[in-house]
Amino acid sequence: MFDLDAASANPLSKLSLQLYSTPVRAGFPSPAEDYIDKRLDLNEELITHPAATFFLRVDGDSMCDAGILNGDLLVVDRAVEPRNHHIVVCVVSGEFTVKRLRKVGGRVYLIPANGEYNPIEVTEDMDFVVWGVVMHAIHTVS
Repeated sequence: MFDLDAASANPLSKLSLQLYSTPVRAGFPSPAEDYIDKRLDLNEELITHPAATFFLRVDGDSMCDAGILNGDLLVVDRAVEPRNHHIVVCVVSGEFTVKRLRKVGGRVYLIPANGEYNPIEVTEDMDFVVWGVVMHAIHTVS
């Protein structure tokens, strides 16, 4: 099964990188302004609750329309209370999955973000546990 301790963020690790205050243009290029505004630690930027945060790698495309792609690295926070419409990592009948949580009239559904997949209605006979709320999806740009 999944080893939560091995996947948790090390709250003592710190990696500070340069953050340029000039935004990068995605349209017509402009002359670069080379100065550093401050330093940025990605742990501080991406992780709110270090002791309750873990990482998972995505396998599949059921959440592609939500910007979560096959191979992405998910930053998942167990300290955040899962609410309606949150994207969550959960265990359903012994299998990990990432889906959007939807509560309707006392029923719970796990909704994929890809029309090729069907929603999952969580029933009482299923072993169901929400492991955490997805805070960020990190993917490589090809």
